[in-house]
Amino acid sequence: MPRRSAGPKLWFDKTRQTWTIVDGRKRSRTGFGPDETTRAEEALGDYIASKHTLRDGPDPILADVLSAYADEKLAGKPSEAHILYDIGHLNKWWGAKCVTEINSASCKAYVRHRKGIVSARRELAFLNAAVTHWHAEHGPLKLQPTVILPPAPEPRSKWMTRDQAARFLWVARKTPHLARFFIIGWYSGTRRAKILSLRWSMVDFRSKIMQRTPPGVVVPKNKQAPPFRMGARLMAHLKRWKRMDGKGAEFVISFNGKPIKRPVSSWKKTRIKAKLPAYITPHILRHTRATNMMQQRKDPWEAAKALGMSLEMLTKVYGHHHPDWQKDVSETR
Repeated sequence: MPRRSAGPKLWFDKTRQTWTIVDGRKRSRTGFGPDETTRAEEALGDYIASKHTLRDGPDPILADVLSAYADEKLAGKPSEAHILYDIGHLNKWWGAKCVTEINSASCKAYVRHRKGIVSARRELAFLNAAVTHWHAEHGPLKLQPTVILPPAPEPRSKWMTRDQAARFLWVARKTPHLARFFIIGWYSGTRRAKILSLRWSMVDFRSKIMQRTPPGVVVPKNKQAPPFRMGARLMAHLKRWKRMDGKGAEFVISFNGKPIKRPVSSWKKTRIKAKLPAYITPHILRHTRATNMMQQRKDPWEAAKALGMSLEMLTKVYGHHHPDWQKDVSETR
């Protein structure tokens, strides 16, 4: 019996220094170099999508399931680009497998493959959503599998110090788009996706109000992004950047005139060069902003509104950083 193909995958051609799509005996060079892994993964996703024609059925390959979910549920949503990035990781590992191959063992194997519980948990949740969508719209499936998620990690207990921030920015000064991303995150606590989609039209210097969501865009309830009042330091940076960009610029953060999708590679290189620990990820900017607000005795209600976070979540995760936390009861005899 012929051996079953493992499906299309990426292979780095050291001779040509380019990523290549390997599909059985077929080779297709992507044209992307060693520092363009993300774009190579996107090319692989496009290749898999173009190779297969969606066929409704009870046991489809997961490349079709993920493609249908992306086209029918994500198109046009603010989070589309970022979820597609996660789907790219799913496609590399799950794409050639069938729905019936989803089980506890394969889910655990994927977590080991990804080497990160947080990313694996998020991606497996999208896999589950894609399977559920297929079952409803293209199935029914023979048996709707249960995607086993790894345990949720404990809330972050570490934040970024001012010394660490200074070291990061000193290295990032040679990467302007990353420095902008860092400064906006540090002074606003805005989620990564919202920072990267920020347009100059959303920044009002007169009212000192920054909109986090473009007009008419619907945001999920668990990802609220309300407008916030900019402080003097952030305002000064934005005004300087606006003068540098000129009138024709659309996005506050861009590279060669185009918006940035995910500053993964540049962030990691800068972190390593600054000799900072691995827990210093882009999300730590939001975590640090919330922590600093509590440490500086800011009103929890106002802090929650500025962060786009529920008061319950703020007090649960960050409340213990407030100097007055349990102050009235700590000396009870």
